Amino acid sequence: METWGTGNPYERYVGRWSRIVASQFLTWLDLPSGQIWGDVGCGTGALIESILILSEPASIFAIDQSEGFIFAAKHTITDQRVRFGLANATALPWVSSSFNVTVAGLVLNFVSDARAMVQEMVRVTQSKGKVAAYVWDYAGGMQMMRQFWDAAIEVTPDDARLDQAERFPICQPEPLISLFRDAGLRSPEVHAIEIETIFKDFDDYWSPFLGKQGAAPTYLASLEIEKRDRIREVLRTRLIFSVDGSITLSARAWAVQGLV
Repeated sequence: METWGTGNPYERYVGRWSRIVASQFLTWLDLPSGQIWGDVGCGTGALIESILILSEPASIFAIDQSEGFIFAAKHTITDQRVRFGLANATALPWVSSSFNVTVAGLVLNFVSDARAMVQEMVRVTQSKGKVAAYVWDYAGGMQMMRQFWDAAIEVTPDDARLDQAERFPICQPEPLISLFRDAGLRSPEVHAIEIETIFKDFDDYWSPFLGKQGAAPTYLASLEIEKRDRIREVLRTRLIFSVDGSITLSARAWAVQGLV
């Protein structure tokens, strides 16, 4: 099981890329200014920062179940329009019909009950309001993680079941549409968000996997040193380096939205 909850390792691992995805997600939503937002599973605040910059909200109410993430978010986000709280995504602390829009970034696949989470998001959203989320495409579109798991399975084939593509089948268009439709949301639609993830060298790619934060780093930390070293060397042979030593990979997230 993955470990989440510390700000700095998360930022090095995936936070720097999630900020780019967040801005494209908001552009796709195309909501007017002055909205009241709910952010479910806010993490270190990547989506909140983008909402403040791009969407001119009236206010943002954000929760996460990790004290470490909330601490990190509060440290970097001091805008008085934002209110943070500790809570579980499947049992939101907000009264019904609180928000014009309720969103969740890169968290839907990690909760114990995705259907309960979306139903809670619907409950706290006003009639004719919007519910939206986005997740990484673990099956192949998030190459940073795909390359890691392909190398890990080559070294430890018995652990293939831990591959995030196998664990998170929800992270594809059809399951996301079904999830939103089953929650009673109207006109659900999905959208692919494509970005580049550029690593300055192999260490910039590899070192975030040593942070014990997230599914792949948690798994890597559970292995004996010899297997970790073998995965690292397999990755060196798989990755394509530019002349300057940098590595450019693509990343895809699937965004989904629906109307209450």
